[in-house]
Amino acid sequence: MPIEKDQANFLFQLACTRFDKEPSFSPNNCGFEDWGPVFADQVVATAIIDRLVHHSHIFAINRNGFRMKEKLKEAAK
Repeated sequence: MPIEKDQANFLFQLACTRFDKEPSFSPNNCGFEDWGPVFADQVVATAIIDRLVHHSHIFAINRNGFRMKEKLKEAAK
């Protein structure tokens, strides 16, 4: 869901404030290449990604979550 430019700038400021000080966690359902349109500015999106991934461990989980597994079980009955 796209956010306003001032909201993207606020998130960038938050990422900068936490940068190298506190751990951050960012669950999402889109790849980094799709962040530009969400933040209404590719430059801000790139800067936020840069702050988030520096010294990070990225875990890409490409499987159905618990809720989806339960729904699929129910649908199969």
